[in-house]
Amino acid sequence: MLLYNNVFLPIQDLKLSWTNRAFQYNDGFFETILVVEGRLRFWSEHQARITEAAEALQLAIPGYFQDGELEENLLQLAKQRQVLQYGRIKLKVWRAGGGLYIPQSNEIEWLATAEVAPPIPDSGIRIGICQSVRTLFSPLSHFKGPQAPLYVLAGIEKQKSGLDDMLLVDVHGNVSELISSNIFWLKDGVLYTPALETGCVNGILRRNILRWCQQQGIAALEVLAKPEEIVQANCVFAANVTGIRGIEMLADHQLHIKNDWLQAIKAGLQV
Repeated sequence: MLLYNNVFLPIQDLKLSWTNRAFQYNDGFFETILVVEGRLRFWSEHQARITEAAEALQLAIPGYFQDGELEENLLQLAKQRQVLQYGRIKLKVWRAGGGLYIPQSNEIEWLATAEVAPPIPDSGIRIGICQSVRTLFSPLSHFKGPQAPLYVLAGIEKQKSGLDDMLLVDVHGNVSELISSNIFWLKDGVLYTPALETGCVNGILRRNILRWCQQQGIAALEVLAKPEEIVQANCVFAANVTGIRGIEMLADHQLHIKNDWLQAIKAGLQV
């Protein structure tokens, strides 16, 4: 079962036109939403990023995206797909209508799918520095979708390397993000994460970690930093909507993981 333009639809009945602007021009965005024990985790933050993405792409979002109806239907989809206890919803939004680079409409079409989400392992990960692509800040870089080929190429490099993930840097060589996670490091009691001007995605958990630090009185800075600065950190970790994982190695450098500190964040955010 799918949810297409707010209508439940059997998978085999989905028919998309070849003029679809997501297919023709990548003219849209997506959200990955975790379902945990019958609720959409961090739903209000997802709603905020949906609004930001729609404004950046000049898309008109229906009122039911914000008034509770969409949330209710996404949970119903998760129930029908038997992933209400723990699952992953992908919400894809694109501009409706035809046209070339000048669109004929700013209305949207959208599709939601729900699948089983594998639990995130507790083990640390090994990462390399991506050589094939660089991130670049733009009005579209803070949400998911418009720059997807960049992450696909980084994923191919990761696969060839045999590592768990790749660290992407921006065009100036500053640390930006991992393939599908934001990166954080703790040094001398201060938490650091790359600034959005590096072209990283403004991740849902990134927002929550920064807010949690503010609530706990922990200094947290969004910075421009080179990869070598991470090597000296007291703790390095990756975070996305599915959870938090320590990073134990960057290229040839062994990194530190403070499990007690990571457990405190996980407990504070209930991830």
